[in-house]
Amino acid sequence: MHIRDLPYPDPGRPDVRSGPRFLFWLGRNQLGGQVKAAVWGLVHMAALVSFPLAIGFGVQAVVDRSGSRLAMAGALMVGLTVVTALGDAMLHRAAVTNWITAAARVQQLLARKAVELGSALTRKVAAGEVVAVSTGDVEKIGWFVEALSRFTAAAITTVALCVALVLYQPALGVVVAVGVPALALAVLPLLPRATRRADDQREKAGRATELASDTVAGLRVLRGIGGEELFLGRYRNASQEVRVAAVRSARMWALIAAVQVALPGLLLIGVVWYGTSLARKGRIEVGELVTVYSAVTFLLFPLRHFEEIAMAYSFSRPSARRAARVLALRRSSADGEDTVATTDPAATPDTADTADTTASVDGGERAEAREATGPLGGDLYDPMSGMLAPSGVLTAVVCGDPDAAGRLADRLGGHPADGGPGDEDHGGAPSALLGGVALDEVALATARTAVLVQDKDPVLLSGTLAQLLDVPRSGEVSAEKALEAAQCGDVLEALAQASAADEGDADPMRTRITERGRSLSGGQRQRLALARSLVTDPEVLVLDEPTSAVDSHTEARIADGVRRLRTGRTTIVFTSSPLVLDRADRVVFVPDGEAAGVGTHRELLGTDPAYRAVVTRETEGESAARGTGAAGQALADIARIEEQIEESA
Repeated sequence: MHIRDLPYPDPGRPDVRSGPRFLFWLGRNQLGGQVKAAVWGLVHMAALVSFPLAIGFGVQAVVDRSGSRLAMAGALMVGLTVVTALGDAMLHRAAVTNWITAAARVQQLLARKAVELGSALTRKVAAGEVVAVSTGDVEKIGWFVEALSRFTAAAITTVALCVALVLYQPALGVVVAVGVPALALAVLPLLPRATRRADDQREKAGRATELASDTVAGLRVLRGIGGEELFLGRYRNASQEVRVAAVRSARMWALIAAVQVALPGLLLIGVVWYGTSLARKGRIEVGELVTVYSAVTFLLFPLRHFEEIAMAYSFSRPSARRAARVLALRRSSADGEDTVATTDPAATPDTADTADTTASVDGGERAEAREATGPLGGDLYDPMSGMLAPSGVLTAVVCGDPDAAGRLADRLGGHPADGGPGDEDHGGAPSALLGGVALDEVALATARTAVLVQDKDPVLLSGTLAQLLDVPRSGEVSAEKALEAAQCGDVLEALAQASAADEGDADPMRTRITERGRSLSGGQRQRLALARSLVTDPEVLVLDEPTSAVDSHTEARIADGVRRLRTGRTTIVFTSSPLVLDRADRVVFVPDGEAAGVGTHRELLGTDPAYRAVVTRETEGESAARGTGAAGQALADIARIEEQIEESA
């Protein structure tokens, strides 16, 4: 794989059972690049460690006063210099290619997982953790992949040189052959502590990143309540904790580096002292002593790669573990499994192997997932709550609890219940059924095409308005119709004015929207997100509180526009607004996670006190104060709501 060939057509299915297994899988998939880099590393280091032979040969030629042999030694050194330069350049090229391609593979895997899980990803893993994995952890994993080929070449060169020295000069060669492995292994006792400190630094940095992300996302709210200084103080404290952890980690790695410098120096002194005594006794020639001395000196270069691979593995192993944990998240938990693939410790060997194989395959689509023979369609049904949305009608759902509404919307889109805090009983919920077909048993692309879920906090990506609306679509709904139905007229006017001021072109479709739409108001962002969902024109559209940030008159016009544009399509709106509920063909009341009432808005107002309390924002005290003679007051409430609806219309 060359850099020009990126991205990968298919990054593969990683082994996510553990961090080391993930690293092994990554290296195995880049075997060709690793072999290429290792070969060039051998060429480079073999030429480098051959210099002592040429130097010793030249020194001995001077001692013997042989001009021809001195010239041969000079020519040999020139040739070795050329080979060393060529090998170094090609090694660097091959190793960096391995780094970039490995990082690209991991980033593609993470991007695929983010697309697969959608908004559920940040509910399963903290946002700061996702950011840290996709940035710093990817870099550390790539570093290990890049360093592996250099270490392989260094290890082979070191062993070969030690063997050669034993054969060339046994007396000194044995000393070197015993001392070099001791030097390589001397830092091993220090690595666990260094790794723990590095992990502590990484954990604190992740928390600081998450705090910064949350602070930036809620900056407007913080300014409104005067909480900037509070959060600034929290981030300052978190930043100082990261600094202290980084200094502690750096001290340990500095100690390891010092050991790697001091011990080879002691070995070199010992070799020189012992070699000098042998030369004085006449047991070795001066040229042989110079050769061994030069060889030990040059051995310090490959030994540095032992330290590098130790550092790279220590940093990349926890990074790989975190990446594997994210990649192991599953799209479905309909079988009652956790959202992270694991192996049952009580399983038999055969079933454990099967579970391991399942866990090692990323992608979130079950092995038995079947392709749909045609487009999905029909009624949408949630077995857990009993909520049914008939095909082709506008169904409104009233939950009363925004969190419960969000979980139900996720299930309707084929996402499993998270089983998060306060939701322990919802893990392993059965999948929603579209036309009798479980959404988690069809291909992800098929489920996404059939059902689109817009959550209560949709994200607008940076770019022009035309790019924002350039999404996969059926072609039946134009951008103009979607913008009109979402009541984006004032938004287009504001964008046109901004475009004319910046570029002299009053075309709102060419106006750039900042990241997350921060240049727009909450209501404007919400309406543009709704227009984006409408232009997609899916078979089933699920909207979670799509009008919570707009005024009542605009809300009524949006409800009419959505109803008109989605005629003949299945639309589900989670809301408690009377203006939207009155325009729905069917209203389902789902208190406490179970469907308790079905009918039109006005029917439920008159027959279901719990529904009326949710829609009218009635408190328990007000309800109790009415007593048994509340019929007249209830009728008055209904009349008041109907009057509001008629006024908004």
